[in-house]
This record gives sequence, structure tokens and C-alpha cells, in this order.
Amino acid sequence: MQPQLERIATSTKTPFQKRVLSLLCQVPRGQVTTYGIMSKHLGSSPRAVGNAMRRNPFAPQVPCHRVVATGGALGGFKGEWPKNGEGITLDEKRRLLRAEGVRFDGGGRVVGSMFDGFI
Repeated sequence: MQPQLERIATSTKTPFQKRVLSLLCQVPRGQVTTYGIMSKHLGSSPRAVGNAMRRNPFAPQVPCHRVVATGGALGGFKGEWPKNGEGITLDEKRRLLRAEGVRFDGGGRVVGSMFDGFI
């Protein structure tokens, strides 16, 4: 992840956006975390974390697709929060996660524990 961290550090993003994007680099492939877990680690709010990730210019190498809502629902992706909870961007998020081995239940929620090992 060093190349991504360097790209983030030298970007024109705000200091908070850089902290959020850098934290994303810690989420291992095949695992997910939540906006809430990230916000607790950063001393912020889940909405602020989501807004910082809203236009991640480094995706998918900086894996914002690995962040889901509390309870395992997919949440938003690419700055979009569809009213019905579905849409092309969420299909893409689901596809990326499945390709990494993330499993979903019959209701479309992520199965398993959430990553919270941030340092």
C-alpha cells in the first residue's frame, strides 16, 4: 500500500480526507469495516467519514468499497446513496467485494465480523 499512501500524502485532499483515505489502506482484502468503526478510530462521525470518501480519486486501489454501513448493509458508493438501496454503483461495490471473497446473506448484508484492527 506504500504507493497509495504516497499518492494520498501528496494529493490536494484536505488533512481529514487524507487521514480517512490512509486509514482505508489498512482494511485487508476480503474484509470490510464500517463507517462507524472508522469514525470512532478517527474521533469523528460516520457521515464525515463517508463524505471524505465520497470522491475517492484513488479507487479501487484505496479500497473505499471495503466500507459498509453498520449492520452490514452496503451503504453508499461513489458518492451515491440510492433511496431504494440499490443501483449500478452498489452492484459494482458488491461485485468488487465478492471478487475479494466477501460473502452476503439473503438480504444482501455482509456476513461475518467487521475489521476493527486500525493502528
